[in-house]
Amino acid sequence: MSNNRKTALNPDTVAVPLKPYYSNAVRSEAGPLLWISGQVALDAKGQLMGKDDLRAQAVQVLENIKAILEDSNATMEDIVKVTVYVTDIRAFNDIADIREKYFPVFGPASVICEVSALAWPEFLIEIEAVAVVP
Repeated sequence: MSNNRKTALNPDTVAVPLKPYYSNAVRSEAGPLLWISGQVALDAKGQLMGKDDLRAQAVQVLENIKAILEDSNATMEDIVKVTVYVTDIRAFNDIADIREKYFPVFGPASVICEVSALAWPEFLIEIEAVAVVP
């Protein structure tokens, strides 16, 4: 599957991705890349959203990424790689439906890992991303 800036790859020689919202590999042409720093559940005013609520935090984090992309005339479809840090690996299944809404097609290459802590004790999730931009 591809859009005008990237192609999602899932060769038959390896297992299909564990979740439908990411790809085993993503190929992009050389060009401008946007490296998005780890986003946490802070709104534009710096207020924590979703205290003790992983799902609400995941939505805020993905909305922050979406806003950063829009500022560069890009969309969620332009993301080629995400790294997801969570304080509880159960998030892998607990937010799967949320991630699938943001990545319904052309899913990025993806990593999720459990960490002992994030920058603030209230943060339950942090996501960094790389996107190909116009």
